[in-house]
Amino acid sequence: MLDLVRVFTQVVESGSFSKAGHALHMAPSSVARNIDNLEKQLRVTLFKRSTRQLLLTEEGQYFLVGASKLMEDADQLIRSMDKTNDVPNGTLRISVFESFGNLCINPILPDFLKRYPNVTVDIELDDRMVDMNAENIDLGIRIGRPADSSLNARMLMPNHTILCASPSYLERCGTPTTPEEVSQHNCLLLSRDRKRNYWHFSNKKQHKKVAVKGNLYSRGGSPLMSAAVGGTGLLLLSSWMVSDSIKDGKLQKVLPDWTASPHEHAGIEIYAVYRGGKYPKPQLRAFLDYLVDHIAA
Repeated sequence: MLDLVRVFTQVVESGSFSKAGHALHMAPSSVARNIDNLEKQLRVTLFKRSTRQLLLTEEGQYFLVGASKLMEDADQLIRSMDKTNDVPNGTLRISVFESFGNLCINPILPDFLKRYPNVTVDIELDDRMVDMNAENIDLGIRIGRPADSSLNARMLMPNHTILCASPSYLERCGTPTTPEEVSQHNCLLLSRDRKRNYWHFSNKKQHKKVAVKGNLYSRGGSPLMSAAVGGTGLLLLSSWMVSDSIKDGKLQKVLPDWTASPHEHAGIEIYAVYRGGKYPKPQLRAFLDYLVDHIAA
């Protein structure tokens, strides 16, 4: 059956039995017999045949969508079983939001490239949402599972957030003792396209939604982080970004008995998302495995 489907897709691509036969090294009559056998098995007519042209029927157009995907998966599976093609090589294009890229991805790239010397990494640090298909990106790092069902996703780590501030800010402006008091402070905020900002707090069965405002907004976390260390205001950012500064005493936790999040529903994770079928190319598989081994928590 798979061989018949391959002949069918080649006929569609070539536009005639004779051209398909040339591409498949088959006689045109053999191509025609294969299509006849496929139509008999499917019990449908796939082509409108005439002496001048070969057109797909409505059933043929429907079958082509699944047939093309089937052949792509089959070819990828066969390549994945060929160990001679299993050595990672070629270019890998990565898109990652700026703060995570600088703190978590850039430090592990040198060792990855030493381990796989035939791989070239082209990395883009950008806080905008990149269209991976339009910009030919192989792998992206995203907070939250992507809505695009055409992309595959692999969870890397949970994205816990921590409310904190510098000791100098807290000494000058006071330390909030309740979530409601946070609204009275200068808060350093991730941009939400002019939408009003809220921080969400939970403590056992208590849930509070607090409107916050401040004098610094940014799409990325790095400017907010620098401002917080400099004593500008309260900061709510991911633990992977603030934990070292907390250990060093540059920042300290605020309302440690509460779970704070910029999202109403906590528990959002960080994902590696990637294009392609079920069998990604070797350099992408290698980098995905490397990510999970080195940064997953």
